[in-house]
Amino acid sequence: MRIDVLGVGFDNITIEEALSIAAGLRGAYVVTPNPEMVWLARKDEEFREALSGAALSLPDGIGIIYGAKILGRPLKTRVPGIEFATAYIELLASEGKKVFLFGAKPGVAEAAAENLKKAFPGIQICGTADGYYKDDSPIITAINNAKPDFLLVCTGFPKQELWMRRHAADLDVGLMAGLGGVLDVFAGVAQRAPEAWCKAGLEWLYRLIKQPSRIKRMAKLPLFLLAVIAERFKGR
Repeated sequence: MRIDVLGVGFDNITIEEALSIAAGLRGAYVVTPNPEMVWLARKDEEFREALSGAALSLPDGIGIIYGAKILGRPLKTRVPGIEFATAYIELLASEGKKVFLFGAKPGVAEAAAENLKKAFPGIQICGTADGYYKDDSPIITAINNAKPDFLLVCTGFPKQELWMRRHAADLDVGLMAGLGGVLDVFAGVAQRAPEAWCKAGLEWLYRLIKQPSRIKRMAKLPLFLLAVIAERFKGR
């Protein structure tokens, strides 16, 4: 049973449990909602349905953890998408399995592929495609020809979640995951917050300091928390 946070369900699992479940999935997809995504899902029915249709819904943002706690339905832990992806690729590398990288600006997926091959000997990067496309067909054909065990879809929300839901039945893949800017981090184009910031739940603040232009997006967090508090009082 999923934990409901403002209409979006989250699997109450650890990263180890998520990896165990992922290993047994085929033709399914993973989503990693944060408060900004939950806020959009409240008014976008198609996006909300895409989130609910995922085989795994992992609580990526610290705001989700706080929100669930305020609602009296605490989640075990935060499961950041990048940590799930890294651990799953490491698992696949030990078995010599295949990964396809889709998204980001031209050249980023290729750079990420080189770095992943160095970091995880044994992984097969069976294809790449950037996120600047007009026609789905060539990408779907390339993915199906490659038959990856893991497909990273990094075109940003809600585009990536809608794309996975629409094309899940068309794709010959093991598992897909919508992972936003993860390819930029794998490629070295962007840096994740230092570990101390991540452990303190301040990764969002680090990213805001590095990218002040994110302020409009970050403004959704207090609105999200206010809505959670209102929901809690409504339910009393």
